Amino acid sequence: MRPDALLYPAPEGLYCPEGGFYVDPVRPVEQALVTHGHSDHARPGHVNVLATRQTLDIMRLRYGDGFCASEQAAAFGEELLVNGVKVSFHPAGHVLGSAQIAIEKNGTRIVVSGDYKRRPDPTCAAYVPVACDVFITEATFGLPVFHHPDPMDEIGKLLASLRQFPERTHLVGAYALGKAQRVIRLLRDAGYAEPIYIHGAMETLCDYYIGQGIDLGELLPATIESRDKSAFRGAVVIGPSSAFADRWARRFNEPLPAFASGWMMVRQRAKQLGVELPLVISDHCDWPELTETIRELHPAEVWVTHGREEALVRWCQLQGIKAKPLHLVGYEDEGD
Repeated sequence: MRPDALLYPAPEGLYCPEGGFYVDPVRPVEQALVTHGHSDHARPGHVNVLATRQTLDIMRLRYGDGFCASEQAAAFGEELLVNGVKVSFHPAGHVLGSAQIAIEKNGTRIVVSGDYKRRPDPTCAAYVPVACDVFITEATFGLPVFHHPDPMDEIGKLLASLRQFPERTHLVGAYALGKAQRVIRLLRDAGYAEPIYIHGAMETLCDYYIGQGIDLGELLPATIESRDKSAFRGAVVIGPSSAFADRWARRFNEPLPAFASGWMMVRQRAKQLGVELPLVISDHCDWPELTETIRELHPAEVWVTHGREEALVRWCQLQGIKAKPLHLVGYEDEGD
């Protein structure tokens, strides 16, 4: 069957008319299939939600028990029928529970990647390539200029700064879901054994990761009221970037602002955020990984969404692969 008859963009999100469901809808719908728990993909208010168990748990933690009327958990690789359409979930390597969704009927298979990355990350299941006729890829960093460094080298910069400025509190901005836990684990894998202090907004999700068997070491609340300021001398404090603009951040001992994001490659963005120590650590593919993935899958068509769409579409066309941008709206860079 024609791919655009199986799945096409609608105002609510990607819609499968044969199955009567949407993928990562941005508005409340009857039936939603959700790739992962970031708020631009996983929104409350749907009637029925189908996702991995971890994504459903994360949605409940973020939105409360009433985030949907009913839920169904899909195991990785399990084949399910939704109104006669075969769907299956496969690891995307983005954050805990993140999945690509394969949608198949009458010999046509479309894989919606959601957000994905190819770099090793012990805090979530690794990306698995899924053969398909049409691959829908994100393009958050879909420009040839984006070549992300080794994340362990970036963590090495943070450790070097701790040695250079042992009196300063290093405040690391990181998204609460996925990035914070990955930065903590990278620090542990680099040999950092000291307690790491976390903002209150991160406690629930960090506890969930630990409950899922991910070792994050000793974590302590970054509450200043009950402690002497000097307790944070030379410490690592991780919190959402939004918290660094308020009085909370200024209470620490000579705070040194850092931020972990793929966007830290863009010096102007780091400067605008007042970041003294940019850490280029991304939970998305860079340009070489995007193009490598498409080469590996060798689909008949590539549909490009939420990001720098045109450059990747042009690259595909130059490789002889049919490609088009989807121009979906409502997807931000929460997990960058």
